[in-house]
Amino acid sequence: MSGSMGRVGGRAWIWIDGIQFDLVSQPTWGVATTKKTTLKGMDGIHGYSEEPIPGFVAATLRDSAGISISEFDAMTDVSVSLQLANGKRVSGSNMVCVDTVEVDSTEGTFSVRFEGEDVTDR
Repeated sequence: MSGSMGRVGGRAWIWIDGIQFDLVSQPTWGVATTKKTTLKGMDGIHGYSEEPIPGFVAATLRDSAGISISEFDAMTDVSVSLQLANGKRVSGSNMVCVDTVEVDSTEGTFSVRFEGEDVTDR
């Protein structure tokens, strides 16, 4: 194990089509392209099935006067980029906003989830 400590969490930034949004919490992402399911029978394991799944980027954002929440419903073919505290950048292109956006007006927050076939982490 290395003797030096580095920042691995606690800070992150998000851009949607090049516009930076206020990131409140819970930035999550996935780059998997398939879901495998074990196929079981009464006599044992028969193998597995595999189906495609989209990559995703999701987060809780802060609402502000400059944001039109209704625009998220129409977001298709957008680029989403997430910069993490450890220096990693997660990027997705041709993404679609798949959640119905609901705003918590007490905190001024809303959650979004974008899915697409091309999500990478570097």
